[in-house]
Order: sequence, then C-alpha cells, then structure tokens
Amino acid sequence: MRCAVVGHVEWVEFARVPRMPAPGEIVHATETWEEPAGGGAVVARQLALLAGRCELFTAVGADERGRAAELRLAELGVDVHVQWRETTRRAFTHVDADGERTITVLGEKLLPRGPLPLEGYDLVFFVSGDAAALSASRRARFLAATARESATLRRGGVRLNLLVGSAHDPGERYEGDLSADHVALTEGARGGRLDGARWEAAAAPAAIADTYGAGDSFAAALAFALARGDDPAAAAALAARAGAAVLAGRGPYTTQLRFPP
Repeated sequence: MRCAVVGHVEWVEFARVPRMPAPGEIVHATETWEEPAGGGAVVARQLALLAGRCELFTAVGADERGRAAELRLAELGVDVHVQWRETTRRAFTHVDADGERTITVLGEKLLPRGPLPLEGYDLVFFVSGDAAALSASRRARFLAATARESATLRRGGVRLNLLVGSAHDPGERYEGDLSADHVALTEGARGGRLDGARWEAAAAPAAIADTYGAGDSFAAALAFALARGDDPAAAAALAARAGAAVLAGRGPYTTQLRFPP
C-alpha cells in the first residue's frame, strides 16, 4: 500500500517527572530526551511500520533542529519531503509517574503548503496543511484527516473517507458538519465509537510509561486498516491495539505496533 502523510513536525524535548509541578514549585526530571514528533511525524512512522513504507510531506526550519528532525525521521523509516522555513517549531513535554503527558508548544505550527504530488497514493492522512495541500491529498484513493484541522477541512470542502475526532477533547471535537464515509470519536481508556458502533480499548500495559503519541498511532492504524479493506470492527480493534502499544515505551516510537499486526 502506498501511503503518505501531510502534516507538521515539532522538535520535542521530553522530561520525565514524578508529578506535574504545582504553581511556583520546582520538580526534578529523572530522565530527558529529544525527538522530532508532532502529529505528522507520529502518524507517518506508524504507517511506515504497518505498510512497509510511508512518505511525509512536512515543513521545518532550515536550522539545526530542522536538519536533525529530517535525519532522525529517515532513521525511523520515513521518507521525508521537506519544505524549508526559517525556524523549527519546538515543544516541551512533561511525562509524569502515571505516563500522562502535558505539552507546551513554542512557536507557530509550520503547515506544509500545496500543491503536492499525491496522485496514485492508496492512502493519504491529512494531519495539517493549507487548503491547497488538502486539495492535493484528495487525489488519493483513501483520504483520512483529523478533526483538529476542522477549519481547513470546512474551507476545503473535500469528501473524507475517514475523520478521526474526540468525544471529549475540545480541540478535536466534531460538530457533524463535514462529509465523511467513516467517523471515529475516541474516548481514551473507554474506547470510542466508529460510525456509531462502540469499540473497546485494548488492554493497556501493566505499567504505562508514556501516553505521548497513542492517539496519533491509533488514528494511523485505523486509516491503514480501513484503506486496505478491513471491516470497521476489525479496523477499530487493530487501531486500539496500536494505541495501547505506544503506552509501554518511552516517547512515541519505541513500542509502536509493527507489521504484521
């Protein structure tokens, strides 16, 4: 299956802390690391693991972090097509003792701009981008998107094969005003609903190390399964496994679900 992602990348600094700091409090990190992440990167890496290959159309700064992001994503098996900008967007993430992450973003999201050469792809996942990038994405046989970008999706007016939103997160709420063949609304540990039918969350690991990237890995696996022809119930089950797999590792990539799923 020929897959591509259109979306943003951020250079993320992670710090594992015993708890989130209260106002005025100082906490000491027990572990720190850095990775290129953000929705575009995480979805692309998960699709690369499931489909054997995935291309990422993104934008980063022509700076040290941007160059490092391009190299690291290539090491992770993602074929990266970069639009170079001035400064790479950064983020800082606390991960507490329960594995919950809290994110502070530094700088504006760098949106890939269209038109993009996306003819002939079996699956494109639109994570973020401008209207021209969205229009180009629709040339794929199967187009998935996230409700985070609802404003762009409304302006673009294209039909989606899959929309992934959240029943609880205000930033990913779906108002029912987009044209989509399948709609998935996640509910975290309670699973969620795909086209109105409930799926149950997969069993979480005994010790949750890090929740960063679980939702994006779920969305990527759901799109992959539906695009290859799985029935919705089987697709949701695979996606739930992909989301749960991430919880066992440090950061978004170390324990992502691999092919064959």
